[in-house]
Amino acid sequence: MSVSYRAKPEDGVAWVTGASSGIGRATAIELARRGYTVAVTARRAPELAALVHQASGRGRIVAVPGDVTDPASPEAAVAEIEKSYGPVALAFLNAGIYLPVSGTTIDVAAFRRTFDVNVLGTAHCLAAVLPRMAQRGRGQIGINASVAGYGGLPRAAAYGAAKAALINMAQALSFDAGPAGVRIQVVNPGFVETPATSVNDFPMPFLIGVDEAARRVADGFEKAGFEITFPRRFAYLLKLLNLLPYDLYLKLVGRSTGGASADSEAGRSR
Repeated sequence: MSVSYRAKPEDGVAWVTGASSGIGRATAIELARRGYTVAVTARRAPELAALVHQASGRGRIVAVPGDVTDPASPEAAVAEIEKSYGPVALAFLNAGIYLPVSGTTIDVAAFRRTFDVNVLGTAHCLAAVLPRMAQRGRGQIGINASVAGYGGLPRAAAYGAAKAALINMAQALSFDAGPAGVRIQVVNPGFVETPATSVNDFPMPFLIGVDEAARRVADGFEKAGFEITFPRRFAYLLKLLNLLPYDLYLKLVGRSTGGASADSEAGRSR
């Protein structure tokens, strides 16, 4: 179930996790430009400090370092944010990593780490912020997943499975959060030009810049709709491919990627 509430800067703070680089960093800057006080969380405190300095004069960003894999850390971060800066009206739960997994040598540690950060880390953040929003009767949460969650892709067995879990999680939560006044959205990016994707040695169709991605995320927060996805041509192509019989899907994706990962955010982190 969706709700009509859309957060505004006067409603409270925007909280962005995984904000030390990539989409999270750029979205924090974009939300600050649009008038929010933006609280940014990540493990790397020096990068957060640099972000605060970079945003000086273009909006207000405050650093609240934390580790989403520690259940107590997001709770402490949200408590600090709401005590010092005001209620969290908009949360962009973006923290995530990508670890490639070979189809012939299964690295269980990569699966564990990927799910710890991408899935359980998101759950820890939800546990910290969603009940507070529900108690107030309003709030908005964007969960950053990926078009890699639509269907299996080469080398993305851990990452794609985690992103599929996040898409399912967002869908399921919307049924209960909606009646409580909390709007849940899922963000499914395609290929975005970040330091992480710069190391990719395979074609990345419909690649867009990180600042453009941030604008599309922020625009999506201001509009109706459950899913925020971009570039749409790429996302819709993958959606169509996943309507095909499995044998045909596997053949077409395998042929088009040549075995390379078609992940949207290949690299160590966003």
